[in-house]
Amino acid sequence: MILKHLSLTNFRNYPCLELDLAPGVSIFWGGNAQGKTNFLEAVYFLSTARPVGPVAERELVNWSTWQEKTGFCRLSARVDDGGSQTRLEILLLLRGGDLPQVRRIIRVNGVVRRAMELVGRLRTVMFSPRDIALIGGEPVLRRRWLDILNAQLSPRYLRSLLRYTRVLNQRNKLLKAIGAQRATSTELDFWDRELVETGSYLILQRQQVLQKLSPLTQGIHRELTRGKEKLELLYRPSISVYDHFVSPSEEPSDLQEIKRSFGRSLEENRKREIMQGVSLIGPHRDDLRFGVGGVDMGAYGSRGQQRTIALSLRLGEARFMLRETGKLPVLLLDDVLSELDEERRGQLLKSVLDYQQVLITATELDRFPADFLSRAARFKVEGGRVESLASAANSAC
Repeated sequence: MILKHLSLTNFRNYPCLELDLAPGVSIFWGGNAQGKTNFLEAVYFLSTARPVGPVAERELVNWSTWQEKTGFCRLSARVDDGGSQTRLEILLLLRGGDLPQVRRIIRVNGVVRRAMELVGRLRTVMFSPRDIALIGGEPVLRRRWLDILNAQLSPRYLRSLLRYTRVLNQRNKLLKAIGAQRATSTELDFWDRELVETGSYLILQRQQVLQKLSPLTQGIHRELTRGKEKLELLYRPSISVYDHFVSPSEEPSDLQEIKRSFGRSLEENRKREIMQGVSLIGPHRDDLRFGVGGVDMGAYGSRGQQRTIALSLRLGEARFMLRETGKLPVLLLDDVLSELDEERRGQLLKSVLDYQQVLITATELDRFPADFLSRAARFKVEGGRVESLASAANSAC
């Protein structure tokens, strides 16, 4: 899978960008706040239809267009998926007001589509310095990572996730109404069945994916640490059948067993949920942890250890996509070398040469070995403009 062309209009600090990209490694370098990260975030947005991190879509629109209150932002890409060409487009239209709202339009090959019909057309794996929060941050970040990984590979998972979210929102509203004596607890029965039906599939799918992903991530982590650390991934669903974190080496539970346990957990916690006015059981409350030598790296790992685990997780994710689809995703590496020692930098750069397309950002080119630079396309990023160092041609419109 190759990203052949990227076009941006009023995205972040890019008023206008037209850039052709080739297979292999491309390095985007420049000072801070020049647009390197924004460039990768544009590619990721076209891949997942979701911004990187907790960012509102209106924040993606170039600030200068906000004054117009009828401004817009457009991202488009041309993707080569092994011979077939696909055109992807996301258009964000600002609606006027003191705090403009955004209307999003998605097109695939020129035809208006839903977000779920865009996801998976351009598969990407992105590592950024913020990924350290995947290891030691809030559980919602790890759930989000699991959901995006599954959604890029399985349209059914994405449909189930969207339905689960709708059911969860309705159930939470009902719990609040029951607590305020505006509804009765028997009205929960329907929503409980819906929550169990959809949520059980999400739990099972997460377990199955982690079972396949875990050995890939462990192998990469051994390479990056030169065999000094053995990484373990541990998943903890919130339903009562699990009284411990589940290692991916364990066999996933049967779907019917998960459904029975999920339903039983909802019954056991009904009074508590009504009292608190929120759903406390389900995949929206699950967690994933990372251990080395029996130690929880989220709680006790050093920053260097957490960063290496996050990088191992992302590279494992890419290899897992290859195994599942037969095609490598586009690898997006944002400032990946800044906190790695020389030995780990060398191991990482050696491994990325195996990918069809890698987009890397950096503040300094001297962090890369000469032989690596000689095999990479290089682009200077400055003030929302991208210039190829090979041709001195500017990519701005």
